[in-house]
Amino acid sequence: MILASDVGGTKTLLGLYDKTDGKLRCVRETSLPSQEFHSFEAIVGEFLAGGRTKIRRCAVGVAGPVVRGVSQVVNLRWSVDARKLARTLGVSQVRVLNDLEATAWGIPGLSSRKTFNLTPGVRPRSGNAALIAAGTGLGMALLLWDGERYHPQASEGGHQAFGPRDDVEIDLLKFLKRRYGRASVERAVSGPGMSTIYQFLVESGRGRKTSMMGRRLAEGDDPNAVIAQAGLEGEDAVAEQALDRFVSLYGAAAGDLALVAKATGGIFVGGGIAPKILPKLRTGAFLRAFRAKGRLAPLLEQIPVRVILEPRTALLGAAACAAALGNGHTRTPKRTKRKRG
Repeated sequence: MILASDVGGTKTLLGLYDKTDGKLRCVRETSLPSQEFHSFEAIVGEFLAGGRTKIRRCAVGVAGPVVRGVSQVVNLRWSVDARKLARTLGVSQVRVLNDLEATAWGIPGLSSRKTFNLTPGVRPRSGNAALIAAGTGLGMALLLWDGERYHPQASEGGHQAFGPRDDVEIDLLKFLKRRYGRASVERAVSGPGMSTIYQFLVESGRGRKTSMMGRRLAEGDDPNAVIAQAGLEGEDAVAEQALDRFVSLYGAAAGDLALVAKATGGIFVGGGIAPKILPKLRTGAFLRAFRAKGRLAPLLEQIPVRVILEPRTALLGAAACAAALGNGHTRTPKRTKRKRG
């Protein structure tokens, strides 16, 4: 029996899986509020309470960097420690990995129905792939291809320096530096980045905050979602301008990642934002920015780009990673053939 988990600052997903005939089967899944527990072990105890399930392997995806099997969860007061968890569960095969690496583990098992193809005319090719995901922050991961299977690797590429592409973004860079000291890509390409871009446009005189937007932003729980929705619906000019700039910056960041990884096998766009703004991603602005890489543009034009629609990909990936621990080392899953479309 496999225990898998995807730990976030707001909620923690947990699942029990068994492996039959080489395939993972879900036995039970649940979601628990992270903030209501004093430790990850307490969450696991709640999930397993009353059962007699004997866990054999465990893998946990965590929203934060992992060093020597330990990760401090972003926006939580507790950490996830592989050794401590192994003692709690009474097992030796435990892996703690970054949530984007966990998502990368889940990608080879996704069916074509669980993704949206932004490049239907581009044929998939063998080679490395990569994952980029904007949410609370900007996550990245690599999928290194050895000729038979992918090897997911964590990355903190979202914290690389922000590189402006035009005069507007030069001013945005100055705005970010005044506000944060250092301007990373994540400061613009993330949920909070949506609000930051909107505020930049207003404060730089490129737009005016209407009374309607002022009221919605004051009443809404998530200003980033308010701006994105108003931009999608065309209800506010500045919100739409902010969303368009966000989409373009997102595409540019994805293109930079494709160059770093030489991702001829494809770029996958994950995270919670992309499915919600899919109509904007489909307009072409994302792909234009993705491919605008000067002399390397022909290479980018041959790289397929897919948006991940399955919200449980990190949890499923953690299960796949745990299943690969069976021989005492992490073996990666073979690549799944995808239908075109």
